Amino acid sequence: MTNTVLVLNGPNLGRLGRREPDVYGHTTHADLAAHLVETGTGLGLAVEVRQTDAEAEMIGWLHEAADLGCWVVLNAGAWTHYSHAIADAAAQTAHYLEVHISNVHAREQFRHHSVLSAKASGVLVGLGLGGYDLALAHVAAQVGSITAR
Repeated sequence: MTNTVLVLNGPNLGRLGRREPDVYGHTTHADLAAHLVETGTGLGLAVEVRQTDAEAEMIGWLHEAADLGCWVVLNAGAWTHYSHAIADAAAQTAHYLEVHISNVHAREQFRHHSVLSAKASGVLVGLGLGGYDLALAHVAAQVGSITAR
C-alpha cells in the first residue's frame, strides 16, 4: 500500500474561514491544506489536498485514488447525505475515512444520515479541523503497520 493520501473536500469547503465561522472556524482552506501537507510529511505520508464544488470532479478523484490504491480522507460536504454516486466511487477506494468538521448529528435533520459511512473505514465527526489531523494519524498507523509486515 502506498503512503499517498488524498484529502478530498466537497462543496462549500473552499469557503472555509468565510462560511459560518461560528461553525467551521476562521482557518481558510488554503491554510488547512498547507497544515495537512506539513502534518502528513511529519507522519511519513505524501498528502495532497483538493477541494471541488463539482460532483463529477470528485468522482474522478475517487476513481484516481482507487487506481492508485491510496487512502482517502473524505469530507464530501452536503454530498454525504444524498450522493450515491460519490458513495459508489468512494467504495472503490482501498480505504477511506469520512470526516466532518461540525457535529452533523447536532445540526439539521437532513445532516444526520450519511450514504458514505457504511463503507468507510472510520468516521470522524465534530472534532473541528483536528478531525483531519486524527484521520492522518490513523492512516499513518495503518500504512506503517502494513509496511512493517
